[in-house]
Amino acid sequence: MIQSMTGFGKSVLSLADKHISIEIKSLNSKSIDINTRIPQVYREKELDFRKLIAEQLVRGKVDFSIFIENTGTQTPSKINPNIVKSYIEQMRAIVDGDLTELLKMAVRMPDALQTTSESISEEELSVIFQHINLAIADLQNFRTQEGKVLEKDFVLRINNINRLLQEVQGLDEERLALIRERLEKAVADIQNVDANRFEQELIFYLEKLDITEEKIRLKKHLDYFLETLHSEESNGRKLSFIAQEIGREVNTLGSKANFAPMQQLVVQMKDELEKIKEQVLNVL
Repeated sequence: MIQSMTGFGKSVLSLADKHISIEIKSLNSKSIDINTRIPQVYREKELDFRKLIAEQLVRGKVDFSIFIENTGTQTPSKINPNIVKSYIEQMRAIVDGDLTELLKMAVRMPDALQTTSESISEEELSVIFQHINLAIADLQNFRTQEGKVLEKDFVLRINNINRLLQEVQGLDEERLALIRERLEKAVADIQNVDANRFEQELIFYLEKLDITEEKIRLKKHLDYFLETLHSEESNGRKLSFIAQEIGREVNTLGSKANFAPMQQLVVQMKDELEKIKEQVLNVL
């Protein structure tokens, strides 16, 4: 079962004096790339948060955020009244201003506000980690649902290429017959042609245009893509490699075709394959 690298997960918890919202968003990336947006009080645990996310999400450009809404009466910052009064007295000595305006200026001065350092209890940290896991699980569920959509599209594209390959096989005998006829007409007016030598050269030329191996390899690659798609593990890199191999065989078919109806089918194959390559970048 494949998973998309695109996803969103969220978990919300309420503590005695605050509401905490944990959000995780991921987009496609070649490796794991985590960007964090967390309050200062949790900074000491940032490496642990990153490790937890990297172990479970494996790949993707991940935005991890923690938002806190304080609901208690205590605030992390308090006014230092002595310093504020001192600032107001000093400003009054300079200018006779409105007290409210002077107060607004005073609280912006250095040390007018004192910040109390918050400590996190082990119990709170344990709850935070539990809800990070819940947010990750929510995101993985999102990834799985997106993966199902991708899988359905991949199966459609691979089946389309398989159908086009069958049409190519149906045209192959006609193609070789027309090439042979065209070559025979080209040398019909040439005098002193060695029939045996011409037959040898014709066979050699037709062998160069033979696409039997390409058809067999392309069919195997298409089957292998579906097999990997339905495996238990999501492996976007492997699917990408198989898509490249499919592309090589399709390109060789096109270069050897030398027959307009077959080349048209090859163009349709390439169109389907490009859609696969675009989507496979989003697979975990």
